Amino acid sequence: MRTKEDFHKLIEKIEDEEVLKGYFKLIQRLNNNQTGELWDGLSRAEKEELLLSYDESFDPNNLVSHEEVKNQHNKWLEK
Repeated sequence: MRTKEDFHKLIEKIEDEEVLKGYFKLIQRLNNNQTGELWDGLSRAEKEELLLSYDESFDPNNLVSHEEVKNQHNKWLEK
């Protein structure tokens, strides 16, 4: 597998341990997303709520404008 070999060579070239930890966490998170671990980790109620929220997001009446969100959170955005 050429990709694995190339990946190993790239890792070997990185000397900074913190950079390697960052890459590792990123790849780990991407892998968890691909394998469905995030979804599998949700309770039944959380899954139902998430699916309901997703369905409701298609109704424009349920959406909040960007301007309204900015106004609601202005004190944090100004920092």
